Amino acid sequence: MTRRELLAGLAAPALLPAASTNQPLTVGFIYNGPKNDLGYNQSHAEGKATLRRFPWVKAIDEASVPETVAAEESMRDMIFQDNASVIFATSFGHLDPFTIDVARENPSVQFFHCGGLYDEAKHPKNIGIYFGFIDEVEFLSGMLAGLSTRTGKLGFVAAKPIPQVLRNINSFTLGARSVNPRATTKVVFTGDWVLPVREAEASSSLVDQGIDVLTGHTGSPRVIVQTAERRGVFGCGYQFDQSSMAPHGFLTGAQWAWGTVYVRIAEMVRAGKSVTNGTIPRRLTGTLKDEFCKLSPYGPSVTEQSRSRIAAAKASILNGSLEIYRGPIRDNEGHTVVPAGRTLGITDVALDKMDWLVEGVDGRAHG
Repeated sequence: MTRRELLAGLAAPALLPAASTNQPLTVGFIYNGPKNDLGYNQSHAEGKATLRRFPWVKAIDEASVPETVAAEESMRDMIFQDNASVIFATSFGHLDPFTIDVARENPSVQFFHCGGLYDEAKHPKNIGIYFGFIDEVEFLSGMLAGLSTRTGKLGFVAAKPIPQVLRNINSFTLGARSVNPRATTKVVFTGDWVLPVREAEASSSLVDQGIDVLTGHTGSPRVIVQTAERRGVFGCGYQFDQSSMAPHGFLTGAQWAWGTVYVRIAEMVRAGKSVTNGTIPRRLTGTLKDEFCKLSPYGPSVTEQSRSRIAAAKASILNGSLEIYRGPIRDNEGHTVVPAGRTLGITDVALDKMDWLVEGVDGRAHG
């Protein structure tokens, strides 16, 4: 018998719901990159840190866990060595097959994956999915970009053309065009989530083309914001607060507030609820109103007038009077994709299937 098999045999009987024991609720997190990347992984690490307020929670984590069988080993170690009864797998590639396999082996442990798609027919019942709709915050960030640009040319450095990235490009551009109808967004794809050299090259190339506001969707857009600062143009962040990277040109950004999710799930588990029996939703999602995401602090160059306009727009989004995907909306060829009088709700899956929703987005430019 191996050490791991021995630990599994000893630990398995102890995996009971935390509410039925005097033991702390042990919650494990795995990230696919460093916890201090000022991006996606740090946003999750900061979210995990919110659990410190609960003396009945023991939160553990492991950074730089590859999207390979190494993810399985990390999760098993947390279960068998640390007695974790809840696991959060934060990277898209951690789900299939790694989280699925470990969840199938450990039916008394609850697993939650960020951003995946739950398949009731295929996935174990002890897996839940959580994610947020950040489109509204991207819209507000785009508004500020539209108010700040002098050339009307915005740049967006993106990793891959997956639905969430496309939605962010579209909502950012819609926000800009709501205050500056002639604003356009040029997009460059780098090909992967963390390619700092290519991100810097793409950012500089966009500035060379006359773009004076840069943003992006990569694992950590810090390079994009830093390049904007170095080149003397404005920058908008994403994932996490990157304002420290650009003390002069930072405008704002769309960032996650994962602590809202982690606190909510921890409280439900402590109350005896479970994703296995459906008392914790198998798909837990939220918007700006649900505080799953938020706007980054404003930079020093943002005027009081601009702050007031953004505040008014945010209030309208929260009270439901401003819906960001309201027609008419045209694609790059000028065809109407959302007619006048029609609105797509932020949770509408049709948005995931739309290619280049907003006129002015150059989806054919690759870095």
